[in-house]
Amino acid sequence: MLTGKTAVVTGGSRGIGAAIVRKLASQGANVAVVYAGSQALAEELCAQCAAEFSGKAVAYRCDVADFTAVKDLMAQIKKEFGTVDILVNNAGVTQDGLLAMMKEESFDRVLDVDLKGAFNCIRHCAGMFLRQKHGAIVNVSSVSGMIGNPGQANYSAAKAGVIGLTRALAKELGPSGITVNCVAPGVIDTEMNRQLSQEIKDALAEETPLERLGTPEDVAQAIWFLASPAGDFFTGQVLSPNGGYLI
Repeated sequence: MLTGKTAVVTGGSRGIGAAIVRKLASQGANVAVVYAGSQALAEELCAQCAAEFSGKAVAYRCDVADFTAVKDLMAQIKKEFGTVDILVNNAGVTQDGLLAMMKEESFDRVLDVDLKGAFNCIRHCAGMFLRQKHGAIVNVSSVSGMIGNPGQANYSAAKAGVIGLTRALAKELGPSGITVNCVAPGVIDTEMNRQLSQEIKDALAEETPLERLGTPEDVAQAIWFLASPAGDFFTGQVLSPNGGYLI
């Protein structure tokens, strides 16, 4: 259980992020739901958590790519909740395209949100974690960051960077009792992937030994484990809920 703990979940209003929020809240955690898109979705999720679970959930709008905005965000969260115990860096965007035609802005935006956003959040939470001598950081990468995907040079690079960031910080922060781990999902049935045709999704499912796409809840379970006391001796690890896709 996570009763009395406070978790920050970026990209928390929908898809995998919303599943993470619900999972942590169901285990008793208070949750700061950080979003960049729909305020209505974020506030609806917080209301659902308040109605169903014992902890508190509060929505915060922030572009995690903005260093100063994240600093202000963490100050607001600390004022509301007192401290932070768990940080889940889930915010991410895709702007796919072949490298020969990819605009510089598309490359930069994906790196800024998916990789620099994780750095920004960790940078502004690290002081709290170091002072209290504990904390759990879980970064969300992707199998794209492990094997690369054509048409996703920006996304694959960013998600590979998240894995490198995780491993470096696990060594840096471990002596202070802080765990830093990574979850690298396979193909998950979310809004981000719903632009894929049913034919493509069926083919991806066939390539997966479990013969199905993942669900946001599959990913949330892995993140809950790494953020909970059950994961206290795990750090620097990349856990990949992928249905066997990488076998």
